Amino acid sequence: MLQILCHLRAHVLQANSIWMRRMATLQQVIRGCRVPRAPQRPSAPRLNGAPLRRAVCDRKPNSAQRKVARVRLSCGRKVVAYIPGEGHNVQEHAVVVLRGGRVQDLPGVRYHIVRGAGDVQGVVERRKDQWKEAVLRR
Repeated sequence: MLQILCHLRAHVLQANSIWMRRMATLQQVIRGCRVPRAPQRPSAPRLNGAPLRRAVCDRKPNSAQRKVARVRLSCGRKVVAYIPGEGHNVQEHAVVVLRGGRVQDLPGVRYHIVRGAGDVQGVVERRKDQWKEAVLRR
């Protein structure tokens, strides 16, 4: 019983010391330590805080190296979204589902089209795979 009490006392003291370290002293408060943080900007502002949003492809997707499509969200706004994976079947007027997430080497592209949702197929056959490539070389 005594061991349990000692253990609890040590635990409470440890918790109190952590709490005391986090609290600002009166002098720090007078100096102005409590500065309000600036609100964080969302990485995908057009989703309005939603994890996913339905959209319609506004025009034909670009067939360049970087696969992007200009889509119109259900709220009426138009954004550029990236089509991940190899190959796609996205056409004009296709209903797609968007998620947030930028594309590092494409400025201004802050959205991804979800594969396998809406009118978009999942990735059918991945070719760029290190393991398969090694097997093919032999």
